[in-house]
Amino acid sequence: MNTDLAGKVVVITGASGGIGSAIARKFAVEGARLVLHCRKNRAQAEALRRELSGVEALVVQAELTRESETRRLFVAAVKRFGRVDTLVANAGAWESRNVALHRMTLIQWQATFESVLTSAFLSAREFLRLVAKQKRGNAVLVASTAGVFGEAGHADYASAKSAMAFGLTRSLKNEIARLAPHTAAYSGGRINCVCPGWTVVPRTASQLANAALVRRVTATMALPQIAQPDDIANAVLFLSSDALARHITGQTLVVAGGMEGRLLWQPDEINPDIA
Repeated sequence: MNTDLAGKVVVITGASGGIGSAIARKFAVEGARLVLHCRKNRAQAEALRRELSGVEALVVQAELTRESETRRLFVAAVKRFGRVDTLVANAGAWESRNVALHRMTLIQWQATFESVLTSAFLSAREFLRLVAKQKRGNAVLVASTAGVFGEAGHADYASAKSAMAFGLTRSLKNEIARLAPHTAAYSGGRINCVCPGWTVVPRTASQLANAALVRRVTATMALPQIAQPDDIANAVLFLSSDALARHITGQTLVVAGGMEGRLLWQPDEINPDIA
């Protein structure tokens, strides 16, 4: 199946992480030219670039909560490749500790929103400024099932990802369609969102080593298995292809085995006499 992604310029934020690197590998197979963003782990991003031998790839380190550094990322991309066809907004940190909202500090709340939502806003803004000039482009935002179902102990992350998955995605799909209008030869600018559930990546490795946790989270899925990074990357690749997803925009795709939410109580926590 032809994705028509050969030669396309793709900016992947958070490319040094587990999902980000899987996304980069998928685009590389299709012959895309890549801008691999990292925040801190430049060595890992450079290792990924070397791994993708034969693929034109540029590594850019930037703090995407800062306007100047986000702008520098896109300036570097245009300087090297002349344009940007696709933005994959994948960057964003997750606080691994469970912190109930009544115990959460304002510092944590603000830091999460900066990392998740502000970085997506600034990345999308710089990209849309290019789209306005190019009259072409599409983007995929990577949110989370936490933004769809909520996640106790992670209200900050769930709230920021929900804003990405719904408010931002559905607003920008109307804006990009005016910046890059549909023509007889072009689908028009598109923006969609992918929401991964639990995925086997380094940052979740310690939690997923807990068999009880695995049983609890997969019990909410029609397909009771933890996602692999390629499961997410395949969805991102599909939505980035104007050939395959030409009539899909403003959609939020949950890639989580048919998850319907998380169990709120364990069986031994329920008193059947009053249930």
